[in-house]
Amino acid sequence: MSFPVDSRAPTPPTDGKSGINPLWRLVPLVHRHKGRFWGGMSLINAGRLLEAFMPLFLKTGIDRIAAGDPRLLMPALAILGLMVLRYGAFNLGRRYVREVGVAVAYELRQRLYWHLELQGPRFFSRYTTGDLMARAINDIALIRQMIGMGTRLLFVLGFSGIIAFIFMFQQSPSLTLLLLPALPVFAVLGWVIAKRIFTQSTQVQEGFSTLSAQVQENLNGIRTIQTHAQEARETERFEATSDAYARDYYKLMSLNSALTSAMLVATGFTTLIVVGYGGMQVVEGAITLGTFTAFIFYLAMMLAPIREGGIMVTLFQRGGSAAARIFEILDREPEIRDAPEAAPLDEIGGAITLHHLSYVHPASSGEGGWPALNDVTLDIKKGEMIALLGRVGSGKSTLLRLIVRLLDPPPGTVYLDGRDIRMLPVTQVRNQIAMVPQDPFLFATHIAQNISYDNPERTTEEVWRAAESADLEATIRRFPDRLETLVGERGVTLSGGQKQRASLARGLIRDTPVLLLDDCFSSVDTETEEFILSRLKELRKGRTTLMVSHRVSTARHADRIVVLDEGRVAEAGTHRELIALGGLYATLERQQGRRDELAQTVAHRTGADSTGESA
Repeated sequence: MSFPVDSRAPTPPTDGKSGINPLWRLVPLVHRHKGRFWGGMSLINAGRLLEAFMPLFLKTGIDRIAAGDPRLLMPALAILGLMVLRYGAFNLGRRYVREVGVAVAYELRQRLYWHLELQGPRFFSRYTTGDLMARAINDIALIRQMIGMGTRLLFVLGFSGIIAFIFMFQQSPSLTLLLLPALPVFAVLGWVIAKRIFTQSTQVQEGFSTLSAQVQENLNGIRTIQTHAQEARETERFEATSDAYARDYYKLMSLNSALTSAMLVATGFTTLIVVGYGGMQVVEGAITLGTFTAFIFYLAMMLAPIREGGIMVTLFQRGGSAAARIFEILDREPEIRDAPEAAPLDEIGGAITLHHLSYVHPASSGEGGWPALNDVTLDIKKGEMIALLGRVGSGKSTLLRLIVRLLDPPPGTVYLDGRDIRMLPVTQVRNQIAMVPQDPFLFATHIAQNISYDNPERTTEEVWRAAESADLEATIRRFPDRLETLVGERGVTLSGGQKQRASLARGLIRDTPVLLLDDCFSSVDTETEEFILSRLKELRKGRTTLMVSHRVSTARHADRIVVLDEGRVAEAGTHRELIALGGLYATLERQQGRRDELAQTVAHRTGADSTGESA
């Protein structure tokens, strides 16, 4: 999704230290709605201008009362009419400006969400889910408030102050000039406090992100917390984080209160001067009572920007801090992108070539890392079923992620149908290569929608066939709602094996030229696994399949077996060839065979004991 900027939009100034000021980076987004924004501002300012004429009619009325003139109906009706017009213009304009704030927040949130979907593993190792949720919800809400209310205060209060000053000077130049020396003092005081508000706002928002991340992590890990009886410790940890956030927030509120109080004291002091000096002028006959009353009203209009300036400054400082946090994310380029010269293949056959592939997982700090694969060379023909076997940490899962470009391989190391995979569009690679992860993720919706996730328009028959291939059909038919059964968040209502089979069905229904299975039978019993693998060989004839497993019983179904050890290809061949070789694969086969025999013996004895007791 792109967000073109109007070429006529104002050019934002740059800051040598931090690039473009985050507030100015919001200007092009507001500029797209310039008609509604400036229309709203014009209506609000028109309302303020109408309000500026009201004291003149009030002055006329008071002076007529002082002179004993009974003609008061015209000034009263004029004031009433101006009030009605002012109310209508102000409220309509305020609505327009608020709608611009909502529109900008919507665009930013959409852009942020799209940008997050393009990020890779290094990004998500740096930013927690709770932090990103806080930015997408809380920070964007602050930006919406700043645009919807802060900009209105900025433009309208400034306009009100100028209009009021002009009318005040017209009524009494000497009284107006008496106030001028105080204005710079107010401005400096507000600026000093505002700088501290910006710093504290950033700290508060970072604290909110930390709090959100901790809540999200604990809710996801609630079963682990409960099974280890760590509720009390996690509650204490949460209280500590919450207390730190509360202290930062109280400090921010204190700064806001200090700014507001300083502005109120300043306006009160100014009013005291005007009442004292202006009252003397009324007594001396230099100005009329009506003029003095009108001047007091204009003084209130002029002091409004100062009095409400604290609110405006707070909105802009918090909004600016929030914008900086949003653009921090948007400025991070996705790790995996299409190359400028990338072009799609007309048809994907499924032949895969790995040529001296080495890969080092980068550290989240950006420095160093740890090696996962080392000089892997492998030629996989179209339609082959290849098993990747090895100990934990041997690089099997990393290899699959590189093929589907969830990780980016070095140039010239991974080829699909003879084309460097980096020269293919990422979307084509992922559309034509289905991957079933070891840790299945199910959405909190129906089973059918989880299985047909790639295409919601798939028929019920297609879903049932995929479920049958994954040996999930009988299980689903036992549910009261069958395919319409809700699985809960992350599939919480299903067992581990059921979730893996649902994830497998989701991969099988796509019927892609290449299928990657990342140890997706780890929670499935051997009998079910045998059934699925036999169906898989039938379904995937002529199509390429790579499956990662730690079980020799799984790997023996493959056309070829590749054994990885510490990121290298230690052995490769058929089951019989590797057994005859007597290497690592044969050792694993003997170890797992003895373990399976022991498990069967224990199960047999347990069954015999149960029969004897019942007898």
